[in-house]
Amino acid sequence: MPEKDILWYQRAQIHLSQPTAGRMWLVSLCAGLAIFQSSLSDSFASLFIALSTVLAAVLIEFLFYFRTEKAGMVRDGSSVASALVLVLLLPNNLHPLYAVMGGVFAMAVVKHSFGGLGSNWMNPAIGGWLFIRCSWPEIFNKALDMSPLSIVSAGIRQGLLDPSGSPLEILHLTGAGYVSSPVGSLEWRVQSFLNSRFFSLIDLELPEGYIEFFNSSGMGIIADRGVFALLLGTIIITASQVSRSWVPAVYLGVYGLLIRLFGALPFGGMLGDGDIFFGFFSGGTIVAAFLLIADPVTGPKSNWGALFTAAGAGGLTFIFRYHGLESYGAFFAIALINALVPLIRDMESRRFYGKGSNV
Repeated sequence: MPEKDILWYQRAQIHLSQPTAGRMWLVSLCAGLAIFQSSLSDSFASLFIALSTVLAAVLIEFLFYFRTEKAGMVRDGSSVASALVLVLLLPNNLHPLYAVMGGVFAMAVVKHSFGGLGSNWMNPAIGGWLFIRCSWPEIFNKALDMSPLSIVSAGIRQGLLDPSGSPLEILHLTGAGYVSSPVGSLEWRVQSFLNSRFFSLIDLELPEGYIEFFNSSGMGIIADRGVFALLLGTIIITASQVSRSWVPAVYLGVYGLLIRLFGALPFGGMLGDGDIFFGFFSGGTIVAAFLLIADPVTGPKSNWGALFTAAGAGGLTFIFRYHGLESYGAFFAIALINALVPLIRDMESRRFYGKGSNV
């Protein structure tokens, strides 16, 4: 067949400076930092969940590759990365057995039943999360029963609204508020430092109570409990060009704009008074932006396709979280977008990568 007649259905993942193993181990580092921070305030329960899930995922990967020419691929770190990202999406007091079953499902069904790394259309961590959430909804919800986001959602359903549209004020109204720390305390000094050195540059101010909210030692998904370490990890992977760095920016930009315009309405506030801090640093938003929607394996090949999925995921996240009152709507949004990826790739192959294309 002449070379000019060949249809290129897939292209290499451009804009990535790291090989597969390098990217996977950097993602593992990012997730591991957040898990470690969470484990410091729950007697290392988060770390035990992580170790159990990683062992299960690596074992399944090894069994699939055993006695094949691909046996060495176990060392690429993809199973470890998927397991650790899955752990970030789970409650810190969930029984490790459920996390293990989620890890097994992520590897055996989501990843390897479609041909292994690069062939799966859904992110394995999202697939494992959906498996746990939908198979044992009562157990999953009970593990988050007293988490800040569940308290906020329950308060809104009971009619507790605040004229300023503040989600933290809903926590105060329910009796579980994160009150401001005394002057001179560590939390107060951190808040003052951030406001004077960073947020003042963009004419913003971190409201009182947020340091305590972001550093909660109570129930919650591990990503939210380790958000400070997670932010550090995302800086590392962004600087290392693990994925297209503008994809998280598009996702957060669309999501943040919608929050700013309409995010205060569900809490009793006015148009244009939405709390972007609450939306960005709770509900697993950082994981969704930097580790899930930016995943080059389960994303479109073209820049236009990636732009569509990032913007679409941002819009869906807002709808699910603020109108559906689904605390972790970001993960459902990514799952729905992942389901569209095969269709997007088919369109890419026919429109962009067909013969005569210069894209």
